[in-house]
Parts: sequence; C-alpha cells; structure tokens
Amino acid sequence: MKSLLFLVLISVCWAEPHPDNSSLDHERIIHIQENGPRLLVVAEQAKIFSHRGGNVTLPCKFYHEHTSTAGSGTHKIRVKWTKLTSDYLKEVDVFVAMGHHRKSYGNYQGRVFLRESSENDASLIITNIILEDYGRYKCEVIEGLEDDTAVVALNLEGVVFPYSPRLGRYNLNFHEAQRACLDQDSVIASFDQLYDAWRSGLDWCNAGWLSDGSVQYPITKPREPCGGKNTVPGVRNYGFWDKDKSRYDVFCFTSNFNGRFYYLIHPTKLTYDEAVQACLKDGAQIAKVGQIFAAWKLLGYDRCDAGWLADGSVRYPISRPRKRCSPNEAAVRFVGFPDKKHKLYGVYCFRAYN
Repeated sequence: MKSLLFLVLISVCWAEPHPDNSSLDHERIIHIQENGPRLLVVAEQAKIFSHRGGNVTLPCKFYHEHTSTAGSGTHKIRVKWTKLTSDYLKEVDVFVAMGHHRKSYGNYQGRVFLRESSENDASLIITNIILEDYGRYKCEVIEGLEDDTAVVALNLEGVVFPYSPRLGRYNLNFHEAQRACLDQDSVIASFDQLYDAWRSGLDWCNAGWLSDGSVQYPITKPREPCGGKNTVPGVRNYGFWDKDKSRYDVFCFTSNFNGRFYYLIHPTKLTYDEAVQACLKDGAQIAKVGQIFAAWKLLGYDRCDAGWLADGSVRYPISRPRKRCSPNEAAVRFVGFPDKKHKLYGVYCFRAYN
C-alpha cells in the first residue's frame, strides 16, 4: 500500500540554465511537474527602460504548456516578485500575491501592484521609480507543486560620474562610498552602469567602488599611468577588496530630477556659506554633484561659470566645448575644493518641484 501511494505522489523535476543572463550564470530555473501540462512563466521583454520618478511595468505571464489555460483551478496561484542581488544566495522581497491577499515590502510599499490585465498576467507595476529600483527582478509563479520563474532587468536612464571627497583620492571605504553617493543625490553605480558609461566614452584613471563590492575603472584612451600604453581599452578590474579597510574613490549613478537646476545670478562672488544662504534666499538649496551631472548629461546644461556645490567643491558644466571653456571635450569641469571661507565663486542652486 505504501509503495502504491508513493507511485501516485511521485513527480518529475529537472533543471535548466537561465537564458541570456551572463551575470547570473549560477542561477538555475527549477521546474517541478505534477501529472499534466507543465507550468511556464515568461517575460515578453528581458529589459525595460525607465527613469527616476516614472512608472514602469515589468512583464510576466504564466500558462500551462500546450494549453491556453492560466491555471489548473485545483490550487491557488501564488505570485512572488523579488529583486536579485550580486550575491545569488540573497534576494530582496518586493511583492507577494495569493488570492485576494497582497503584500509589498521595504521601500516598495505603496509603490507596487500587479497589472492583472488577464487571468494569467503577473506583471508588476512600479510607480514613482527611485534610483535604488535599478536591477534585475524575478517573477515566480507557484501552483501546487509546480513552480517556474522569469527574470526582467530594469534599467534607468542616467549618468555615471566618478567621485572623491575633499580629503582627496582613495579615501573611502565601501560604506563611506555608498553614503558619499547618497549625499550627492545618487547611488553607487553597478558594473553594468559603469560598462555602459565606458562604451559612451567615460575615461577615468582612478579606481572606484561599485555596488557589488568590486573596484574598477574605465579606460578609453590607454596610457602609461593607467594600465599601460599598449593595453586595450576597457573597464579595468582590481577585484574585490575589504569593504571596511580598503579605500578607493567611488563611481556614482544618478538620473533625471523633478526640479530646476540653475546658476544663480548674483551681483558678487560668494564664499561657501554666502552661497548656501543665497540659494536659500532664492527659495532653493545649493545644488549637489549628482544634480550638476544630471543637468549636464540629460538636459544639455552648459555654463562657463565656476560655482559652489553642496559638498564644497567648485565645478561647471560644459556641453558645447569651446575656447576657454573645456575646448577639447564636453564635461563637468572640476576646479577643486577651495577654501570655503576666503575663496569667492558663483553658486549652482536646485529648486525641487512639489
């Protein structure tokens, strides 16, 4: 009797590699099949593009192989969305739905829900996108003993920029690097974001932290101080270092903003403290480094006047290279970290829209 019962309950399972996901080679999709058609989960698009403040739909549908039905009707269907991390053993819970029950997690609360345009639609809608939403998401559908998944990447339009503090290069451990980016209206960049920036022409000889804990730097023009003149262009990888003890610069990522970035017209040049007060008097705040890079890269902002920023640095954005204003390339020019009490400059302000 026990042997017969075992034969009735036995099911088949197998594993297959996940397609088109080189950064998650270790991941396997596990299919568990009871008697009957196999449950399949598919994403119509592998990559979705959006921007900070926008809304986006991550596609996911499920059905049974060789049938048009969404579910067997025997078991309740459970839909779970998670965000994948660089550590494949860890996933961040985003959203779970089963029947009429719904639950969202962390900073996704109040911003995510299922589209449910049809009975087999498990697509996730994310509203009011923030920089931290960037990454890969897994849609998992469970029905009884059957389980399948699909992965969708959410990419954000934005800009990667290198950052080092007033103390100078190579002064940030990993945790300080994360905070430094957040302080400048940005997040620490991923390898994919740095790689895309390199393909777009980013060339920087100082190594910086990335979100996965690696230290890398992009070179488009090989030269002796930066890996050697005879090397090929690419993203140089220092590997993974101690997040507490090792110190490097950092690569930050930011996207568009909901506000106005501008150079304040003022009758005189200002010290740093005067610059802060001048922006406040104008109904704004002194701008952050991430905001000047976003205005330059995404809005084409161009101004040949050096101005204070919130971190105490002085910079100016040039999108149209010309004599006396970055003649060789479009860039956010870095003047330095002048003496806050005695040096006089203009100021860049930022006024957020409500």
